[in-house]
Amino acid sequence: MNRKTALAAAVAATLTLSTAAVASAQSPAKVNGSGPAGNGFQSMSADSRQAAVATADREAADTAKALGLGSDERLVAKDVLVDTDGARHVRYNRTYRGLPVIGGDLVVHRAKDGRIASSTFAHEGAISVATTSPRLTAQDAAATAQRGARHIKSAQTTGQDSSQLVIWASGKFTTLAYRSTVTGEGDAGPASREAVVVDAVSGAVLDTWEIHQEVSGTGNGVLVGQVALETTQASSGYQLTDPTRGSTTVYDAYASPQTNPSQNAKLFTKSTNTWGNGATTSRESAAVDAAYGLAMTWDYFKNTFNRSGIRNDGRGARAYVHVDNNLQNAFYDDTCFCMSFGDGNAQNSNIPLTELDVTGHEMAHGVTAATANLNYSGESGGLNEATSDIFGTMVEFYSNNSTDPGDYYIGEKLGMGTSMRRMDNPASDGKSLGCWTSQASTVDVHYSSGIGNHFFYLAAEGTGAKTIGGKSHNGTPCNNDSFAGIGKDKAAAIWYRALTTYMTSTTNYTQARTATLNAAADLYGANSQERYIVSKAWAAVSVGTALPDPGSTPAPTPTPTPTTPTTPGSALANGGFEQGVAGWTQSANDITNSTLALPHGGSWYAWMLGAGQTHAESLSQSNVKVPATGSPKLTFWLQTTTQESGPTAYDTLKVNVNGTTLATYSNANASASYVQKTVDLSAFRGQTVKLEFAGQEDAYLATVFLLDDVSIG
Repeated sequence: MNRKTALAAAVAATLTLSTAAVASAQSPAKVNGSGPAGNGFQSMSADSRQAAVATADREAADTAKALGLGSDERLVAKDVLVDTDGARHVRYNRTYRGLPVIGGDLVVHRAKDGRIASSTFAHEGAISVATTSPRLTAQDAAATAQRGARHIKSAQTTGQDSSQLVIWASGKFTTLAYRSTVTGEGDAGPASREAVVVDAVSGAVLDTWEIHQEVSGTGNGVLVGQVALETTQASSGYQLTDPTRGSTTVYDAYASPQTNPSQNAKLFTKSTNTWGNGATTSRESAAVDAAYGLAMTWDYFKNTFNRSGIRNDGRGARAYVHVDNNLQNAFYDDTCFCMSFGDGNAQNSNIPLTELDVTGHEMAHGVTAATANLNYSGESGGLNEATSDIFGTMVEFYSNNSTDPGDYYIGEKLGMGTSMRRMDNPASDGKSLGCWTSQASTVDVHYSSGIGNHFFYLAAEGTGAKTIGGKSHNGTPCNNDSFAGIGKDKAAAIWYRALTTYMTSTTNYTQARTATLNAAADLYGANSQERYIVSKAWAAVSVGTALPDPGSTPAPTPTPTPTTPTTPGSALANGGFEQGVAGWTQSANDITNSTLALPHGGSWYAWMLGAGQTHAESLSQSNVKVPATGSPKLTFWLQTTTQESGPTAYDTLKVNVNGTTLATYSNANASASYVQKTVDLSAFRGQTVKLEFAGQEDAYLATVFLLDDVSIG
């Protein structure tokens, strides 16, 4: 599929360009009946990891060819994870004619003998764009980005901002674009930054997201009490650098701006090795909280998943406390490989934002950036935030700090009520989603994260009321189900493996379900109770259905009663596409649950054409029995959006039965929403037929046909 982003301006009212959601989540690279303990990965030193990445780079050209990528594409190895049995999971980024492809990342799963067992794509198939010569200049893109920013006010470009030419791969779309950045007033303060993707040919705004992945509008003032800190001895005494954890270093930002926290920063140094006084009257106290939180997060990932630091390379990040003035915010910035913590303000009694689970939350953003790199918008953005909440919570449990016992409340010591978010009951804040809905891709990522948080809590703890860490929890499912959890450690191992092995930048909640089911199969077996509970927990937040209980005994098959022979054939299968491709044969990846467009019903539908060049697609189902009585009809819902104009039919969708065209729809039938269509099947009464939707697009301008809820009766 090619340049479908050209439709952005024409169909903005109906196609929500908020996230890329079409990914391939194939079968796991391995399935072990008993399953290895922990996350199933080998421990790797920095040198062995570097060697594995170098090997993956040497394999890149052959890998691209094996995957069917185009001659203009190149793969660049980003990371490698090695299973305990020697199987490898290689994460690649893509370039096209030297330009980075946003949404082009993929994971190649190699068996221990080196063969490619399966792959997971953010954008499946080869990249192809009509041109790499932009009509817009970088200055044009910057101006459009200023007007198109959605998360900040009075957006401007500053010396920190830029416009980079990229290839934008979103769902079935690929197009030349600029990734621009702008600065303005937002949740992170007067210097909030936002990324804006602008079509380099049409000038349409394709997507936007906040650059700083922050705990928005909150405070984090937990004082961790008397704790041990690893420091470095210097000529004048000691400095707050942890030599045992990659030289993680904590600086006093001295009110440096968010865009440049190092501007006025000074390393915390002292003549004695005693830091802080347990109150904000000492600037060291917030630094102690941050240093301890970073140490606990490092240890959690190291001792649980064999991960050595954020990027798994043994390198520690920098942390800045006392950033800006009255900043009620904390964030991780991958561009500086650093974390920033504000001091809070009067709204939360000036509690600094250095609480244990928030520190873990921010460092986990770095782990996500180094692995799946989930886009910070739409459902993938919600998963990004949920991942940080999940691991921030796990760090809190791991630390076993009596001042801040483990629970599933996020930021409960921020001075902003009982908590900032609750994983057991996300909707308790009045904003977060606890159950998946079709609006999940349109709300703020801090609120759509509730779906992933709720899933994790239910998978770990199950349903029902309980007390955890001295706080009341109640895992109430969306489907009134009841089940026990598998425990937080197993749930976290499954999530980590899914994040690092199967998720890509565009993963949505349905694909996250597939990723975690694959991970559970890898770790505990395809027929394990753990995998079953994972499916139950997803169903409990309205994502998919539960798998059959592997522990139940199937009922005996009854002896069939002789019946009168009937004409071969069956009713139309999966007309609403809610079972994915089941029952259908497609020439392209038409059946999708992408949030780039809306279904008529449910969450799946068929997206046909939209290439903007000569192109044909077919979606068909054979062996369909047409009723033998009455006036049988084919009924379906169709929405047509187009760049074409006038009454001439340039791009068409034909309804064929046994090769005979019964109806033709075209760009001339464009509609703002779904319209029900009916085709008379009386001529085929009682017959078994092949039903086909055949699309044909001409060489110029694009038309998209959205198809859903197909039935025969």
